[in-house]
Amino acid sequence: MLNFTFHNTTRIHFGSDQIAKIKAEIPADAKVLMLYGGGSIKSNGVYQQVADALSDHTWFEFSGIEPNPSYDTLMKSLELIKAHDIDYLLAVGGGSVADGTKFVAAAACYQGEEPWDILAKGGKVEKALPLGVVLTLPATGSEMNANSVVTRGKDKLPFNSPKVRPAFAVLDPKVTLSLSDRQISNGVVDAFVHVIEQYLTYPVNAKVQDRFAEGLLQTLVEEGPKLLNSETKNDLDTRANVMWSATMALNGLIGSGVPQDWATHMIGHELTGSHGIDHARTLSIVLPAVMKIQKTQKRAKLLQYAERVWQITDGDDDSRIERAIAHTENFFSQMQVPVRLSEVNLGESDIDTLVEKLTQHGMLKLGEHGDITPEVSRKILQTAL
Repeated sequence: MLNFTFHNTTRIHFGSDQIAKIKAEIPADAKVLMLYGGGSIKSNGVYQQVADALSDHTWFEFSGIEPNPSYDTLMKSLELIKAHDIDYLLAVGGGSVADGTKFVAAAACYQGEEPWDILAKGGKVEKALPLGVVLTLPATGSEMNANSVVTRGKDKLPFNSPKVRPAFAVLDPKVTLSLSDRQISNGVVDAFVHVIEQYLTYPVNAKVQDRFAEGLLQTLVEEGPKLLNSETKNDLDTRANVMWSATMALNGLIGSGVPQDWATHMIGHELTGSHGIDHARTLSIVLPAVMKIQKTQKRAKLLQYAERVWQITDGDDDSRIERAIAHTENFFSQMQVPVRLSEVNLGESDIDTLVEKLTQHGMLKLGEHGDITPEVSRKILQTAL
């Protein structure tokens, strides 16, 4: 196992009717800005629950944060923050709202030339406004980590800073009952690939992390499809297990002391940036191709994955690996997401631009070994056709 330091300060309030807890979480004298997306929280009752919890606070709201939050949209919130002397942020929504709010928290205090430099130039986040999250869509784990991804034009870039880790998060499975099948599918697949990026690398004898990761993968495989089945989709225990799996997938625990990959995400970001494809759907397209092209480098963990997650124990090594990859693709198809570029109307002619974007964004040595060059990324995209 590799050396590591693990520290996660986010307090979680999990379960039904927990939104009221935010009243005690946010200082009574704070001026709060609630940030949210397209307004679905008003139709499903979440907005009113938050408003009730903030009834003794001075608070304002900012709406319109998109999936793959836009830099230009987020920057508009800074005007409200300045005008009302806001000193606390509350993200109410899914991962995009949480990511966007983290960026706003950093941008509001940024002393550099322009806040985009945080993403484009690695500008250091010295200070950020405190924030909390009311999660409505389990997927990204953003409610319990220090990561954020923001889009500007065709550039989709990540940043990470402990200064933007949420102080608390509320996870109520009941609020997910209004999600569409597409949102459910995206969330389950996003969480699944988050686990894979930290698990499917090479062995370092990190048995605890491996078993945690395998348990999360098995839970998502077992429970995810139930949320697309009319007879089981409203089961709160199923929704609770998926919700907690998505949070645990990327709160830092299973990634401690192990090598990590993230090539699938970096290549996927270019698909979203250039073509507007849902984030999770880029991952379901790219991951199987990464498995195939990096089969040699990932051989030991692919065999472990085949046995422990898919119970594949017969046949020679190569056939077990191929079947594990096929099972992964079948699971994605079961979750109603694409596994080929052709399924989202992209072809060979689109690959050059995607590789150029990877190069432009400095994605020259991806993967756990740093051996996924732009040319290897090209092979991955060709394999994904």
